[in-house]
Amino acid sequence: MNIDELSSQLIFEASTLDLSLSESESHQLIKYLLLVIEKNKVLNLTRIIDPVDGIRRHLIDSLLFNKFINNNGKLIDIGTGAGFPGIPIALTNSLEKVILLDSVAKKIRAVNEFLPQLEFNDSVSAISERVETYSKVHKSEFQFVCARAVASLNTLIEYATPLLCKNGILIASKGNLSDKEFADADIAANLCGLICVSRETFELPEASGHREFVIYQKVNKSKIKLPRRIGLAKHQPLSNKQ
Repeated sequence: MNIDELSSQLIFEASTLDLSLSESESHQLIKYLLLVIEKNKVLNLTRIIDPVDGIRRHLIDSLLFNKFINNNGKLIDIGTGAGFPGIPIALTNSLEKVILLDSVAKKIRAVNEFLPQLEFNDSVSAISERVETYSKVHKSEFQFVCARAVASLNTLIEYATPLLCKNGILIASKGNLSDKEFADADIAANLCGLICVSRETFELPEASGHREFVIYQKVNKSKIKLPRRIGLAKHQPLSNKQ
């Protein structure tokens, strides 16, 4: 399929999930996907190398975040990898600022190669840094924190809390969410001053995958000092002992 055919395929499959795209947005998204697939020949960015599969498992998967985002304020994508979901979000919204954050420097170097080819201005930046370090100097700066298949929910809540402004939103996408993970997240949310405001499920086109989106809002101050030391959120997650 050529880029026009892939673009049409993306517009159609997005519409099955009530996601609206213009032709120009769709072309830019396909251009980005093809950049990722080409770069993947020399750097391991994704296991998905078929463009049609990439439309479903990368682009539409990322565009589902738009259901919970408006165009007000700043957004950070933590654990962005090759730029998902942050770049598709940036291509289809008019946010004040989008930060693509990942601790793996070689992935961020690749993302920084993509950005000028996608004609982004200075409102989109890719940064290689640990989220615990970044949040120390960017406290309460973001209206939206996004995470796609990055870590357990309780860990994501801890990562997101210091970054979020009052009433800011954490949007977390998971493949399969267990009752235990959700219960553990509820403990972390209570400690961090967040509440769960929505939990929605989606099926990607052509049985490409099941997605659960869990949305948290920051409504109170954290009961503990954040961020904690690097690694604690993952290896010693928050519990009722805190």
